[in-house]
Amino acid sequence: MIKVQNIVGCKHISLAGDSFKAVDPSTGKHLEGDFEVANEQLVEQALQAAQQAYSIYKNISNTKKAAFLRTIAGEITALGDTLVSRAVSESGLPTARLLGEMGRTAGQLRMFADLVEEGSWVEAVIDTALPERTPLPKPDIRRMYKAIGPVVVFGASNFPLAFSVAGGDTASALASGCPVVVKAHPAHPGTSALVGEAISKAAVKAGMPEGVFSLLHDSGYAVGTALVKHPLTKAVAFTGSYKGGMALVDMARDRKEPIPVFAEMGSINPVVLLPKTLNKQPETLAAKYAASITLGAGQFCTNPGLILAVKSDALNVFIDSLKKAIEVVPSATMLTPGIWQNYQNLSRGVVGEAGLDIIAQSGNVNQELCNQSVATVATVKASDFINNHKLREEIFGPWSLLVIADDVHELEAVVGTLEGQLTTTVMAEREELPAYAGLLDKLADISGRVILNGVPTGVEVCAAMQHGGPFPAASDSRFTSVGTGAIYRFVRPVAWQDWDDSLLPAELQDSNPLGIWRQVNNEWTKA
Repeated sequence: MIKVQNIVGCKHISLAGDSFKAVDPSTGKHLEGDFEVANEQLVEQALQAAQQAYSIYKNISNTKKAAFLRTIAGEITALGDTLVSRAVSESGLPTARLLGEMGRTAGQLRMFADLVEEGSWVEAVIDTALPERTPLPKPDIRRMYKAIGPVVVFGASNFPLAFSVAGGDTASALASGCPVVVKAHPAHPGTSALVGEAISKAAVKAGMPEGVFSLLHDSGYAVGTALVKHPLTKAVAFTGSYKGGMALVDMARDRKEPIPVFAEMGSINPVVLLPKTLNKQPETLAAKYAASITLGAGQFCTNPGLILAVKSDALNVFIDSLKKAIEVVPSATMLTPGIWQNYQNLSRGVVGEAGLDIIAQSGNVNQELCNQSVATVATVKASDFINNHKLREEIFGPWSLLVIADDVHELEAVVGTLEGQLTTTVMAEREELPAYAGLLDKLADISGRVILNGVPTGVEVCAAMQHGGPFPAASDSRFTSVGTGAIYRFVRPVAWQDWDDSLLPAELQDSNPLGIWRQVNNEWTKA
């Protein structure tokens, strides 16, 4: 039985107000559960509890924090089919995809547990005193990262597990020492409730302070707005649309105390097909990109929404092969009726734009299910693309636009019109890359991640991953929302000057009791 109450300080709280139901996007039918809508009083309680927990949780040992994160992973894994089947019903995503996502969710929690337990992530820096230095003595200064306080996390629509209640934002915030208040996504409240209860159980088992976690439901925007504006909130994490992300950025900026909003807002993820590889394998490239465009009904922030190439006979073969591959792709259920409608509006809205030609659409649409995607690929000349800003806007779904340039200079001009992207991709033979140094440099300037001979769909969770990019792909290009680097969104550097060794945090004490890597007088050492 899924609990429909909000969770405040790891406890379920019943309300007598409004409620809402989840909808199966494939059938349009309501699912079990009347989820209680939180109110401003509950927002206040959740953040007060988080603030109280913060004073304790930030100082809990690395070993105990790591055990907490691993316990969350275990509780989520133990939900098994119960969690996966509910996520399937609420998202329309296939079982195999959500099984993989559950594994990723548990895996990244364990990854952060390992990071916290080892401890060197705080980047301790020690400059010892030089009292005899002239003309002025040098003080003893020691710096490290410390948690900033309660973090508000917004669940994402397209990843009900890995970017939601216990996703990378929550995992990295908890790892940093920050309590978390999650605003559940209204499209999958049952999935959120199950995971929220798992985190609460883990907190109790691991002996964490109650306010370390809260989960609030709302079918609209009131609760999210109240959370962002609340004076105890110290940071916000969001994955979703540009419109939604910028609304949160503006709210946070207008507060008496402005706070950071780490919003990952998507991109069109340009793919550049260079001539030699196009000549060598046009059919193979077409098959690879047809699969990437339509994966998960195109509902990835890294969907390849733009393909760039110079006109050639090989490009004509690629186009013909891509057309054939797209036409046989079956339709798929999109995440919500709203996302489906937005895809319909945007994809139809560009029809008739100067020079744009629809070359392929899915021919196998399931008429028995609701909210079915129709994969679409269009072409346009580079000159028309350069003069039309509308063609550079993201269409969230299985849509891609192929821009055909007359030559390499025009290809570079197209890249010069593009805004910040999560990814850019180059498909090339390695020997031809040196001739395109200027183009590659431009791609790196606008990208969070530059891919060679792959597809952008698929984000590896590891220390080196950068999932973010220059605006408008993300609100702050200096950070990532995937991988261990995500922890640095929720900390700030603090320096201690001329303190007695016994009064310093363990990470900064002379004896290095935690055995971490530190920079001591400009040398990295564990001494």
